[in-house]
Amino acid sequence: MPSSNSSDQEDDLEACVLRFSDLDLKETGLINPSSSLKAELDGSTKKKYSFAKKKAFALFVKTKEVPAPLFECKEKWWKCCQQLFMDQTSIHRHVATQHADEICHQTASILKQLAMTLSTSKSLKSADERNPLKEYLTHDHEVSAWLPDVSCFSPDELISGQGGEEGEVLLYYCYCDLEDPRWICAWQTALCQHLHLTGKVRIATEGINGTVGGSKLATRLYVEVMLSCPWFKDYLCKDDFKTSKGGACCFPELRVGVFEEIVPMGISPNKISYRTPGTHLSPGEFHKEVEKFLSQANPEESDTILLDCRNFYESKIGRFQGCLAPDIRKFSYFPSYVDKNLELFREKRVLMYCTGGIRCERGSAYLKAKGVCKEVFQLKGGIHKYLEEFPDGFYKGKLFVFDERYALSYNSDIVSECSYCEAPWDQYKLCSTPQCRQLVLTCPDCQGQGLTACCVTCQDKGGRLASSPTQNSFKEECGGKKELGTDH
Repeated sequence: MPSSNSSDQEDDLEACVLRFSDLDLKETGLINPSSSLKAELDGSTKKKYSFAKKKAFALFVKTKEVPAPLFECKEKWWKCCQQLFMDQTSIHRHVATQHADEICHQTASILKQLAMTLSTSKSLKSADERNPLKEYLTHDHEVSAWLPDVSCFSPDELISGQGGEEGEVLLYYCYCDLEDPRWICAWQTALCQHLHLTGKVRIATEGINGTVGGSKLATRLYVEVMLSCPWFKDYLCKDDFKTSKGGACCFPELRVGVFEEIVPMGISPNKISYRTPGTHLSPGEFHKEVEKFLSQANPEESDTILLDCRNFYESKIGRFQGCLAPDIRKFSYFPSYVDKNLELFREKRVLMYCTGGIRCERGSAYLKAKGVCKEVFQLKGGIHKYLEEFPDGFYKGKLFVFDERYALSYNSDIVSECSYCEAPWDQYKLCSTPQCRQLVLTCPDCQGQGLTACCVTCQDKGGRLASSPTQNSFKEECGGKKELGTDH
């Protein structure tokens, strides 16, 4: 699926900086730190590390519990990696050998949690007495206490739909202040594992952004937990979760991390905040505005601009009629695009839209901060919510999504064409050349002729790889645009 490996590795590295009153560690390889780190710690910190690792291990094992059959004397078994374990020794051995990375991540989160508890324990008695919720959330409470009870469901009920027929994919975001995003990260990891969900969740001090897939039962339980937990219940409502057919199969794995931004615009939230967005328009209101815009005799001379703030490969296969679609590869290029085209927006009413609404929150805030627009509006819930109400409305083509489905279809319109023969075509595939992450539109006829790369350079690389399979790398640069980002 389209992603930026280098930036993800940097974010993972940043997320693994552990700060302690007497411990400052950086895990550069995301490996089990017992061999490379534990030997360097003094007696006190060794105890803290040992406690954190044991706690992480026990929590991970707990999320794999399933009810044992009634005829068994034991109350529980464990299921992991499609295997059933009937005794603790076997599940412990499996987790230790197959899930060291997950335990490492969880250990890091618990150490951070302990550090927060120690550093704030003195001030809790005075300052936090007036805020019981904050006091409770700051204490060293168990992540497992915030997991839903699934004992009344069979494992098959929770994981059914992973083939995509009965499953579901959730897309959501929530802007709110989070004091301890690393604890939220540990909890979200445990919650998704508990419900057999895969996907991606970004967490920051400014909120949370996620897309996860699994069975409909699992996604329902996930939404219920999110709506009831104290961090988000005053900000999220059921309508904030966009749903589509899919499941755990739509994502290769579960990735939960802490970042500076929950959507990567490349500008610190301290400079451009989600608190100053454009005016939200419901799908119905947005539909009327677009209708009014398109009904004008000369839309190009209008005082209104219909702005798509997604990436070029998204707008290529689906977009609103009459829109302005910037030729940008990822959302972090959007501010630069605005800066270079300020005169285009001067004294204009701007109608912005994106996939689910999250990019518009800060994109509209950035545009407003420039002080050139007459008004800035944004589509609440994004294209996702608009198409639920207006599948045959003014949005034509497919909706690009950042998972292995690549696109969702709400109407029969095809607005893009094959890159080779220009026949109508809108189904993306990854470039056939290894290491290239560019998406390509190539129809079945062209695929049959071996035209499966994104550009001439990559097509040539693929041919040379076939004739010389031992050659693993090429110095030539891809002739197409650079690799795709991971904007949501």
